[in-house]
Amino acid sequence: MKKGLIPGLTFLAALALAAAPAFAEENRDVRPDGGNGEAAAAAPDPNVVASEETPTHIFLTQEEHDKALARQPLARRTANMTYHGGNIMVTATVKSIFWGTSWNSSPGDKVTGIDSFYTGFSGSNYAKTSDEYTDTIGTGHQVGPTIFNLGHVIDLSAASGGGSTSAILNEACRQFTGPNDGTAYYAVYTDLPRGSAGYCAWHSSGTCSGVPIQFAFFWKLDGDAGCDPQSTVSGESQGLAALANVSAHELSEARTDPASPGAWYDSRGAENGDKCAWTFNVPSVSFPNGTSWKVQGEWSNAAYTAGTGYPNSSGQKGCLDGH
Repeated sequence: MKKGLIPGLTFLAALALAAAPAFAEENRDVRPDGGNGEAAAAAPDPNVVASEETPTHIFLTQEEHDKALARQPLARRTANMTYHGGNIMVTATVKSIFWGTSWNSSPGDKVTGIDSFYTGFSGSNYAKTSDEYTDTIGTGHQVGPTIFNLGHVIDLSAASGGGSTSAILNEACRQFTGPNDGTAYYAVYTDLPRGSAGYCAWHSSGTCSGVPIQFAFFWKLDGDAGCDPQSTVSGESQGLAALANVSAHELSEARTDPASPGAWYDSRGAENGDKCAWTFNVPSVSFPNGTSWKVQGEWSNAAYTAGTGYPNSSGQKGCLDGH
């Protein structure tokens, strides 16, 4: 989601008071320990600079998504996204970080599965659903479907939760190996369950010693009904299926709306993933490497305008999944 987690405010109050378009969950209490009891992160590295301290660009759980949608009058449920002057990611270079003490002892299929997910994402029809977005309308750089996958690293130190972007950025910067050209996207998968947090994941931006980086945070989603796409794809665990769906959401948003002042989102602050969250057109989408995943669609202005997309939760036919 776009700007605006304001502790103690309702969704509509946050919308009214935020300086930029907001899309926040209700009454979220952001604590330094991430809200689920783990130790607070160490003091931030002065060479690590996050674009904001409190997480924004969040992917709400199914329940919180439905609540937020119900609070919005039909007339306020906006359609196409507009460009807001920021950069987009022509390509993305992805590195996965599996952070937490249990990744060596009980990784299940998630480490190898997420590697396969990002490898297959590149060049997929799913990735191409975001190709229409440029950084200057009609004449600038264009989002492309090529993803360079650097694989993964496992960090067995105790992970931090999602309540602080600086804590997650510090971890991403500890594992940073480039590139230095602004295409770096580091996905931090923790072994911490979501608990009472109302979101499944988020993405943000910052710098590592002056080098720009996009990064994302993910809870452990094993057995988590609120973040479960209920995939029927054989050969993958429920936890992996849940991570794949939220990973598709966050990477697609990072490519089209990576950093301040923001690129593509609608008048409520909803990004392309937000606008199609928790809607699925087909049981699975195939990737070029032979893997299949149950992943939500991504919003396409062109599909909505042409009436060729499938409907989102508001009934707006602008979602595509490239199947």
